[in-house]
Amino acid sequence: MAHVSIIGTGTMGQAIAGLVTKGGNTVELLGRGDADTPVTGDVVVLAVYYGAVADVIAQRGAQLAGKVVVDITNPVDVETFDSLVVPADGSATAEIAAALPQSRVVKAFNTTFAATLASGTVGEQPTTVLIAGDDTDAKSELAAIVTAGGLRAIDAGSLRRARELEALGFLQIGLAAGEKIAWTGGFAVAA
Repeated sequence: MAHVSIIGTGTMGQAIAGLVTKGGNTVELLGRGDADTPVTGDVVVLAVYYGAVADVIAQRGAQLAGKVVVDITNPVDVETFDSLVVPADGSATAEIAAALPQSRVVKAFNTTFAATLASGTVGEQPTTVLIAGDDTDAKSELAAIVTAGGLRAIDAGSLRRARELEALGFLQIGLAAGEKIAWTGGFAVAA
């Protein structure tokens, strides 16, 4: 059984917490008011907006050493919603991994909406969580949590694939914001 800490109590944090507990794992949700509460999970999900990641790392970086850290962010330009704010050859996840060299950082959950995590489906397809990272064991550990909760997990490759996952997440957000797709829908993976 895994113990997962989720930093961020918003819609995505709540949806991921539901997935974790559905799979028989334990979870702690840590919000803004919990800055003095230590992180106890072996897996830590950063369920915050990209703009808040630097503050989380500044406050909790030492606590994240040795842990699997899951970045769910989509580094979207929130002023214009027309681009990503990380270099074209990088990703938010790569920045987080560089800032947390003692952690095993993976990208996941950024290509799913909270509603599809909760429902377990995207249209007629099961919800799939794409996972990218350089640590095979960390990806496997997260995949086991995801599949225990009833969803499909796919290893999307190395940390370098986080860039493509962020682009896919950005596209999905743009389509939903433009009312081309519903926030209860999104991309499905037919395997």
